[in-house]
This record gives sequence, structure tokens and C-alpha cells, in this order.
Amino acid sequence: MRLSKSQYIRGLQCPKSLWLYRYRPEVRTLPDAGLLARFRSGADVGELAWELFPGGETIVFDHARIAENIDRTRELILAGARTIYEAAFLHDDVLVMVDILHRGESGWELYEVKSATEVKDVHLDDAAIQHYVVGGSGLDVAAAALVHINNRYVRQGPLDIRSLFTVVPVTDITLAKQNDVKAELERLKGAVAPGAPMPARDIGPHCLDPYECDFKAHCWAHVPEPSVFSLTRMPTARKFELYSRGIVHFGQLPPGLWLTAAQRMQVEAELHGRQFVDRQRIREFLAAIREPAGFLDFETFMQAVPGFDNQRPYQQVPFQYSLHLRRGERLEHYSYLAEAGIDPRLEFTERLLRDTSDCAVILVYNLSFERRILEDLADLFPRHGAGIRSVIERLIDLMTVFRDRSCYLRAMNGSYSIKKVLPALCPEMGYDALSIGDGDMAMNAFAALRGMTDPGEIEQVRADLLAYCGQDTLAMVEIVGRLEQMARG
Repeated sequence: MRLSKSQYIRGLQCPKSLWLYRYRPEVRTLPDAGLLARFRSGADVGELAWELFPGGETIVFDHARIAENIDRTRELILAGARTIYEAAFLHDDVLVMVDILHRGESGWELYEVKSATEVKDVHLDDAAIQHYVVGGSGLDVAAAALVHINNRYVRQGPLDIRSLFTVVPVTDITLAKQNDVKAELERLKGAVAPGAPMPARDIGPHCLDPYECDFKAHCWAHVPEPSVFSLTRMPTARKFELYSRGIVHFGQLPPGLWLTAAQRMQVEAELHGRQFVDRQRIREFLAAIREPAGFLDFETFMQAVPGFDNQRPYQQVPFQYSLHLRRGERLEHYSYLAEAGIDPRLEFTERLLRDTSDCAVILVYNLSFERRILEDLADLFPRHGAGIRSVIERLIDLMTVFRDRSCYLRAMNGSYSIKKVLPALCPEMGYDALSIGDGDMAMNAFAALRGMTDPGEIEQVRADLLAYCGQDTLAMVEIVGRLEQMARG
């Protein structure tokens, strides 16, 4: 029963997931656009890391030509190749591809490349199975290492590959894991052998860690919505402890169970239809809003590999904003959307300072996010520091009203995300009709613009981005209007 490295890692997380992957693939949730984008980013990072050992030979993976890939790897080793990218090995019916196989001074070295910014336990399991297979194939493994992104690197000029990556030796750890690897392989092969029944494993923390399982929707089909897993700010371990006691939906919560005030609100709203509106606290919040009042939202992108000077890996770079300005009954709209492929930060900053100059206050949703972006811009552009600090000083966090439960309605289902608050307060508004419906989709759409050549397609994506970001700030305007109605009673 042949396994791949990724199937081994899947099985370590949950043998039931591996069984379903083999025998019930139709119930798997396919990767969405965001996850596919992360996969592509990971592949790009892997190829970029080849430059740590330049001049190597590449094995082009093909599912239909696995035997040829293995043979080609062997041929290159025998021919004296010093570095092979995506070297293929098969041992004990386990197939692995090594990101970088390099012949060092002491022998062959394995390098597994990750787009993460630190070493995780699952990465060590990944390196250990490769050590097992490569060593078992007859190649003496002198060293194993993990290569990950150094998130302290700041680009200045041409990309510095050696500063971008951190190489972490893990040979001692992978060697220590070899007996465990063999035992786990025997267990997993038995679990998915022909005719083996599906492993009986209930849901648990393993459904979410180290990755959210792509069979979660199938295995969690019996869990109602809402359930104890919807309870706001409750630690995951406690949710599963309640589930293990047979407490799944809110109606099963025992009367004496300790819950936070926010959790009690959520349960009472769900079970009894109560609405929680503290008019006094809402009035106090609204009293801080002076006109002209701005309603502001940013969109940002992140790159594992920084594309511009003064940019760190995974730093959030703003590329778009929407600003609605309310003056009594009059509503004005301003927006900015960068051109793809350029560093947008200076133009973003200058346009933002200009458009917010008349705002007495500026409402945002989740102030910590916007403030962090603005502080980064102030550090980057000291000459605009005073203007940026002025923007920060005028910020008001609209999320506060919902986070502290001054207003809570059943439809929010324990969340204070604007995506939940908006339809709860303003059911006539929403995001369902938009082509772009959340920040991840916006980031991926903006990234896709760089590869587009069709002017019509580019124009449509830009229009979709503007519509989405504009909906966020219009939503804030409408939410404040609804709060004002509530405050009046």
C-alpha cells in the first residue's frame, strides 16, 4: 500500500482523514481560491530556495511518470550531480520528493523548504519521513535541515536569498524519530489496507491542528449551527470537553455551567430570541462622532517574498482604501486602488492624507489593524509622520460597540465581525451579490491582476475590488445610522 509524504502527514493528523482520502474522495472539501494561492506561494518559495544551492539538476514531477523520476534521480546521483531539486525516492512503499538534495563535504544533505516563518512540529515529521525514505533507499544521509522564511529580513535592493531564508539543522531530531516513523507507517498502512473499515474516530482538536482537515465538513455534519463550537471566546479545549460530555447545542447546556457575560447573551439570544441593546452606552459612543465624519477601510496584501524595498516578508502592504464622508444628509465617497506591480505605499499615503483632511473623526472597524498599517507608513515616510499621526488620533473603532456587547442580536451568532453585524442590523445589505466578498478574496484578486493582459478582465477585477471595499465603508455608515435609531429608542 503506497503512501506519499503528504499522505503520511495527513495520516499522522488523523487516520480517518487518510482513509477518506483513499476511499471517499468525493466528500472532501476542495481547496478554495485562497488556499490555492497559498499553495502557489509555497511552491514559488520552494523554487526560490534552490538559489541557496545554485546550478542543480531539476526533476520535473509528473504523477504519470513517478518511476521515471525515481530512475532519473538515481542516474543523476551516480553521474556525480552535487545538487538535485525535487529528487524522488521510493522506499517501504513511501514516495517522497526532496526539495533540495545536496552533496556537502560530509555527504548528502536534505533540505525541506517551508514558506512559514518558524519551525513547527509538523515540519519535523515532514523531514523525518524524508530521512527515512532517502536513507532506506540506500543513500547515506549526512544531514537534514529545514529552510524557512526569515520574517526579520527587510529588502533593500536586489533580493538577498541568504538573508531571506533561515536554515535550521534538524538531523538529530529526524534521526531520533526514525523508529517512530516506521511504527507509524505500519499503523497507517494497516488503516488503509484494502478492505480495512473506516477508522472510528470522533471529531476533536485534531480536525483543526496542525491543519484544518479538508474532510471537516463531512465529519462535522452532525454538529448543528449554532453549537457549543460557536460560543464566543471559549477556548477550543473547553468546547471539545463539552462536546465529549454530549453537550452540543445550546439547549443542552446545563443550568449551572459557568459562562462569560458575552456567552450568556449569545445563548439567551439564540434560545429565547432576546435582543441586547444598551441605549446609554450606545449614546455615549455616538457622542464622540463629530462631522464631517469619515468611514474608512483598508485592503492589504502580503507576500512571502518581499517585492519592494523596505518591505518584510508577510508585511501587510495597503493597496486600496474606501472613504465615505458624512456631512449631515450628504454622503461623499473617495477611493484609491493601486496599479498592480508597483509599490503602492507612498501614493496610498499621500492620497489618504488628502482625502481625510476634512474629517473631524474617522471611523474604522477594528482599529488595531488600521493603526498598525498607519504606524508602518509613518516609519517608512517620516516626512508624512505628522499627517499620519493626525489620522491615527482621529480614529474611532466602530467594532467597540459590538465587541463589548452594547448591542447584540441573535443573527450575530457570537461574532462581532462586520460580515455578521451588517446583515443583523441592516438585512437589506450584504456581500452575497458581490464578486469579491471578503479580504482574502480581495488580496487574491489584486495579486491576480499582475498576470492579466486582457483590458476588459483587468477593468472588471478593478471594478469588483472598488465595489467590495466601498461596501465595507457604506456598511459602517448604515450601521451607525441604525445605532442612532436604537439610541433614540
